[in-house]
Amino acid sequence: MALRTIRTIGDEILSKKCKEVKEMTPRLKELVDDMFETMYDAEGVGLAAPQVGVLKRIIIVDTGEDPLCLINPMIVETDGEQTGNEGCLSVPGKTGKVTRPNYVKVLGLDRNMAPIEVEATELKARALVHEVEHLDGHLYVERVEGRLMDVEEAEEEAEEEA
Repeated sequence: MALRTIRTIGDEILSKKCKEVKEMTPRLKELVDDMFETMYDAEGVGLAAPQVGVLKRIIIVDTGEDPLCLINPMIVETDGEQTGNEGCLSVPGKTGKVTRPNYVKVLGLDRNMAPIEVEATELKARALVHEVEHLDGHLYVERVEGRLMDVEEAEEEAEEEA
């Protein structure tokens, strides 16, 4: 396993649509392992393959429950909504308010190319939608309500509201 470089806002690869994965190769399994190592090192909860420079439909998410790898994920159902501050490893040091579904159902394949269905709420739902959007070349900053803030500024604002 190896740490990969996380591409940041302005890198054109982040605005490109990813290609479907047809078969799991040893190289793609290594990519998935590297993605987990890279995400944990950066203290993130999700990562999409284009964020490490690979235009494949692969995402990983770990919100503290069960680490998840999804190949060719498709959101097939959403319900409700939640609004909260969101960040991204590709937009370091920034955060902004984004409204997302509070529930999602995602179909895809696991790292062994077996079909998988994932239902999630709250943070996990937010992370899944966020990462799937990366696969179509979108960053959360396109959805920010209001302005993008420095993380420290948002934390101070939250403390004042409490």
